[in-house]
Amino acid sequence: MWPCVVSSFSRRLVASLGVCGRRKCCGTAAFMPEAPAFEGVRSRSELRDFSVSDSERFWAAVGNQRLSWISPFHTVQDCDLTQGRIKWFEGGKLNVSVNCLDRHVHTSPDRVALIWERDEQGSEVKYTYRELLEMTCRLGNVLRRRGVKRGDCVTIYMPTCPLAVAAMLACARIGAAHNVVFAGFSADALAERIRDAESNTVITVNQGVRGGKFTELKKTVDEAVQSCPSVQQVLVAMRTDTPVVMTARDVAMEEEMLKEDVVCEPAVMNSEDVLFLLYTSGSTGKPKGIVHTQAGYLLYAALTHRYVFSYHDGDVFGCVADIGWITGHSYTVYGPLANGGTTVLFESTPIYPDPGRYWNTVERLKINQFYGAPTAIRLLLKYGDHWVTKYDRSTLKTLGSVGEPINTEAWEWYHRVVGDGRCPVVDTWWQTETGGICIAPRPSEPDAEIVPGMAMRPFFGIKPVLMDTEGKVLTSNNTSGALCMAQPWPGMARTIRNNHQRFIETYYQPYPGVYAFVVLKKNIDIKEDDLSRQLNKMVSKKIAKYACPDVIQLANRLPKTRSGKIMRRVLRKVVERDLDGLGDLSTLDDPTAVQEIVEGHNAILRKQQQKQQP
Repeated sequence: MWPCVVSSFSRRLVASLGVCGRRKCCGTAAFMPEAPAFEGVRSRSELRDFSVSDSERFWAAVGNQRLSWISPFHTVQDCDLTQGRIKWFEGGKLNVSVNCLDRHVHTSPDRVALIWERDEQGSEVKYTYRELLEMTCRLGNVLRRRGVKRGDCVTIYMPTCPLAVAAMLACARIGAAHNVVFAGFSADALAERIRDAESNTVITVNQGVRGGKFTELKKTVDEAVQSCPSVQQVLVAMRTDTPVVMTARDVAMEEEMLKEDVVCEPAVMNSEDVLFLLYTSGSTGKPKGIVHTQAGYLLYAALTHRYVFSYHDGDVFGCVADIGWITGHSYTVYGPLANGGTTVLFESTPIYPDPGRYWNTVERLKINQFYGAPTAIRLLLKYGDHWVTKYDRSTLKTLGSVGEPINTEAWEWYHRVVGDGRCPVVDTWWQTETGGICIAPRPSEPDAEIVPGMAMRPFFGIKPVLMDTEGKVLTSNNTSGALCMAQPWPGMARTIRNNHQRFIETYYQPYPGVYAFVVLKKNIDIKEDDLSRQLNKMVSKKIAKYACPDVIQLANRLPKTRSGKIMRRVLRKVVERDLDGLGDLSTLDDPTAVQEIVEGHNAILRKQQQKQQP
């Protein structure tokens, strides 16, 4: 995630730029239909510069053209990042499910929307836009009839499957937010997210199927909701034929859907109403409920999907991420469907039933863009080229990488073997908090270089900067710092659920000096100054100079709970000199450890004061 964003850009820059020229067939108008309105923009690089220097005009034009509005917006943006206030397309009203389904059904009802690549290889199932709309409407009507209201939050604990997509879109249709929890999480992790979201409804399946193995998702939900008093009902779909025990709160979802009409009146939503929550673990271990809203998120997901991957109508887009992650939200569901695309739902693993699974899928489904994780690419590289080359991959046009930096060896194998040396590899940098891709090699001029293992270029409207430990922008070459975004964009997160102050402190305030606690192994004899030099040298080499701690405090032990968890909250309060805010220490294994930390911290303060004295 970005450590901080320190500037507020609400200015309107009036640029007097003229029409485009060179090679009309390859001009910016063919690339982006809105471009002719941006006078003087003659190339893709100039278009990107314009999107940053005159972001209001850029996003106004794109927002008007790419989304279907019930009522138009009157204000493009109202953002003050110092306050964590982010608002886009105010006054506008729309419905996300209408943008993802209805408008495509009107023009191409029989176009394939989803291809469900089931765990059982060779048993894929296709759903048209008409079929997905009907499924969504039936489920939306079930939710409405059973009391789910606009503003509620529904927790979805399902594998990657068409009903999971319909559940997300059904929530959007009736004005409820959704909270998709990865179906591999434990009952405790699920319960924590249900409680924070205050969900009264959970949607799940009897069993999950992945890599030939079955997981008892309904049983996990049963265990989780025991500690979730807000949950009134659990809707259960059947992924397999294995029956499950149904309690008084459980509802047979597919049976209820069959009772409903295939028409569901869409709710009229404001641009900044909540679309979904997605939880990401914080540094304290407590998940943060990242909040994304309606119009800005959908627009950004759609635009990045189309231009980073060079997606065209008729292509088959294969993102193999689980829908429980932001990648699955943005590039399996919302981005492709907003663009009227055909998207693959991949339920299995890269090596089931063998290491050729991805490329078998590419051949059968005729996938044009493939988007996967470096972890999987490195795994498959070890199995050898023959698991790739035995399958026809001639339909591939673009390869994508997401989730972590991709090393050069994996990148080159991906490009040379998987893509036959003809497909550009787009290494994408972004996070749950950014909503969509922020930095990637494409879009760019068609012949622009792509350097292996580098994300390279900011997307439209993105202005990245490097900052030092004091919050100053670094402009020289061959330097390192924290990567920050200097101005807002529509897809960015709006807040952390129930904790906007944490949102501001985490993402928008210049970070304070780094303070590290170090516990040495027994029988280690070293001077503090020597230790500090060694540790800073190691951090500088392994991470970056900016990450070097300003203060290192040696300690015999750290305050821990009886289960062994370090109480970071206590350590932070000591460093902030807020001893009155230490809170309840009764859960500590040995509360005297706190006193030792306090005494050590005071000794460091005295030492610093002595150095400052003349």
